[in-house]
Order: sequence, then structure tokens, then C-alpha cells
Amino acid sequence: MARGGKAFKAVAKGMAVVASAAAVIERRRRAAIAAEYHEPPDPLPVPEQVPAPAPAAVAAAPAPLPAPRGEHAEAGRGQAPAAPAPTHGAFGRELHPGRPATPAEAVPWGLRVAAESTWRLLLLGAALYVVFMVVDMLRLVAFAVLASLLISALLEPTVSWLRRHGVPRSLAAGGVFMSGLAGIGLVGWFVVWQVTTNLSTVTTKVQDGVATLRDWLITGPLHLTQQQITDFANQITKAISTNTEQLTSVGLTGAQIAVEVLTAVLLAFFTTFFFLYDGERIWNWALRGLPRHSRYAMAGAGPKAWATLTAYVRGTVCVAFIDAVCIGVGIQMLGVPMALPLAVIIFLGAFVPLVGALVTGTVAVLIALVTEGPFTALMVLVVLIAVQQIEGHVLQPLILGRAVRVHPLGVVLGVAAGSIIGGIGGAIVAVPLIAVTNTVVAHLRRRNEAGQAVFTAMEAAREAAVARTAAATSAAAAGAAAPGGTGAPVSAE
Repeated sequence: MARGGKAFKAVAKGMAVVASAAAVIERRRRAAIAAEYHEPPDPLPVPEQVPAPAPAAVAAAPAPLPAPRGEHAEAGRGQAPAAPAPTHGAFGRELHPGRPATPAEAVPWGLRVAAESTWRLLLLGAALYVVFMVVDMLRLVAFAVLASLLISALLEPTVSWLRRHGVPRSLAAGGVFMSGLAGIGLVGWFVVWQVTTNLSTVTTKVQDGVATLRDWLITGPLHLTQQQITDFANQITKAISTNTEQLTSVGLTGAQIAVEVLTAVLLAFFTTFFFLYDGERIWNWALRGLPRHSRYAMAGAGPKAWATLTAYVRGTVCVAFIDAVCIGVGIQMLGVPMALPLAVIIFLGAFVPLVGALVTGTVAVLIALVTEGPFTALMVLVVLIAVQQIEGHVLQPLILGRAVRVHPLGVVLGVAAGSIIGGIGGAIVAVPLIAVTNTVVAHLRRRNEAGQAVFTAMEAAREAAVARTAAATSAAAAGAAAPGGTGAPVSAE
């Protein structure tokens, strides 16, 4: 395997050198064509000195033509024959000193660069728009595949470890997949169990909190009356009763969404199993769909992108676990009910970097507000902000390290754009997509720079060899021309 990898790297480097050489040759050919379009006109030929003819030749020569008379004689007297007007070598048009040879040359260079950059950006934007439209139409499949990629990146190292220790591929993939499925099921069961166990207590505390809020509205700085509060409650009840049809349609939409979510979950599980079982063959099949000259580049970028995705998922799971534990302990110490279910919700929300734990933590703030009062809710908010600061300044750089090098501004903008395009799913997959894209672009840029460096070194070696050959030839010619020279070639060394 090691020899095969070295041979593959050697072939890849050779192909990179050939591609770079072809690119340089093409650039030189285009430069030669451009130089031909702008070359100066050929100078007029200089008449050669013809020796005087012999007398016999003069006698035998034909008589000269008669000189022009009249106006033609006056016009032509004392003037040399008119030279043809200089024309452009490529287009045959007459050149003027104050006018460019082509209309494109009259456009300023900066404007030409801006125009060409603009139409390329417009073309790229149109392509991205088409891609987003296709993804939006197939969002169910797209989100299922992206979710399966994230889950596979979390579970695949375990499958590889089992296969390295002699476990068959089908057994390793099936065992790890079923273990992951069982873990997800246990987490869901734990959340439902905790919510149903503490639901009665939370309901009682919420009722007490609503009564306390009503008393504060009456006796507090607002000085509302009981009649005003009753009228407000009646208006809410009337609005609900008059919008029954809309609520029913919302319920139907909710049922449709539930069916779509269930379908996406089943599709994600199915795709995850095959990614774990046959991921390498799927990747090779995807490479065969690329152009031949792009396969070597993407074959090297693919493993780096997968390593980045694996590091991101592992680091995110670790950071989310630490956030959930710290916030859950803080909530439990402040006496907020359902601390464990809230910690699980915060753990799931922390998969959206920097903002996920804070957003899902607002549920704990609201529960603390209606059950324990404003002071406890404020303390829960302080705990959330403190844990979020620790995550952004300590956990993310320490755990993820250099595997996922994305600036925090890029993370925030990516999460915002992903949430606008795809909702919660878009917010979850935005940051790993940015990280993988950054890794692939950096790999391709380094590969191109390495190929250019190799080609430059080869060109320098070739020019040095030509210079040495020319020097040896000149020395040999000088030795042969010298008096008493033997004509033997002299080494340039």
C-alpha cells in the first residue's frame, strides 16, 4: 500500500507538471499572437547598389519610356515615388498615430478588467443561484444527505478502527450504525421521560407564575385594573375562536411537516449505513464523473476535506457536551425544574456554533422566569453568557485547533445565511460546509503553487543547460579558429 501511495503521488506530481507546462505554452502562444497583432509595419526595402552596365549592355538596352508631359510632368518633377501607407499587420487597416489599432485598445485597462471580472462574477452568481434553486426543490434529499454525512463523519473512525482489527466490513458498519441509532433513541427517550415526569410540577409553577405576573400588573408601576386584564384575556380567546380555520390549516401543515421529517430521518439513516459500509467506493464513483484533468486534484482534496469534516464533528460534539454539562449544572444549582431535559436541548442546540447554545438556553431562562422569578432568570442568563464566552475563547480554539480554521465572523455570517436559506438545517450545515470548502480551496491553491514552482525549476534548469551548451560550442569554435588550434571541443566547465 505504501509503494502504491508513493507511485500515485509521483504520477500526480507528473501530471501536475505536464498541466503547468501546457498552461505556460498556451500563455506564450497567446502572447505571440497578441504581439503579432501589435507589431510595427515592415520597413521599406533599401535598393541595392547595382554596378554600372557595360557599353554593350547599354546599347542593347531598350529605349526608356517617354517622360510625362503637361500636368503629370509638373506634378512628378522633383518627387520620389510614393511609399505605400503603413497598415496593421493583422487587419490590413491604415494606422493613425492618434487612433488605436483596435477598438478594444481604446478602452482603459482598469475598465476592461472590471468588465471581464463583472461578467465572470455574474456567471458564477447565476450558477450558484441555480444550485440553490435545485437544492431548495430537493431540500428533503439534500438535508438527509448532509445529515448522513455529519453522522458518518462521527461514526466512520470507529468503523475504520474495527476493520483494521480484523472485523468484516459489513459487521463493523452494521454494528456501529446500530449502536449510533440506539444512542439517539436513548437520548430521545430520556428527554421525553424527564418532561413527562416533571410536567405536573412545571405546570403548577407556571400557573403560580402567571398569578404572580397578574398581581404585579395590578400592583406594579403599570397600575392595570382587573377589568383591563380580563378584557385582554377575552380578546385573546376571541382571536383564537375566530381563526379556527387558519389554525386547522396550520395543523395540517404541521402534519405534512411531520411526515416530511419522518421521511428525511429514514432516508438519512439509510444513507448513513451505506456511507459507513461502502463510502470509499462511492467516492471513487463520484471521482469518475469528473473531467479527467480534475480527478487527480480532487482525489487529493477529498481525503483532506473528509479529515476536516471528521475533526469538526468530533470537536463540535465535545464542545456541545461541555456546554450542556456546565449549563445543566448551573440550572440545577439555581433550582430551575427540568434541568436534565434542558441540558439535552442545549446539547442539541450547540451543534450550531457560537449561537446555538445561547438560543436554546433561552428556554431555560423563560422557565426560570415563570417558575422562580426574575432574579433566577437573570442568573440563568448570566450562566449562559459565561459558558458561551468560554466556548468561543477557550473550547473552540483548544479542541478544534487548526483543523477547522474559520474566523468567528465567517461562522456568524455563515450561520445567518444558512438559517435564512434552509432554516435550522441550513444553520447546522453552514459552518461545516464553509470549513470543507476552505480546506479544498487551500489544497488546490497549494497544489497549483507547487506545480508552478516545479515548472519554474525545470525551465531554469533547461535554460542553464542551453547556456552551457552554447558556451561549449563558442569555446570550441574559438579554439578551432585560433592559429594552431586542433579544433577539439572545449568543455564549458
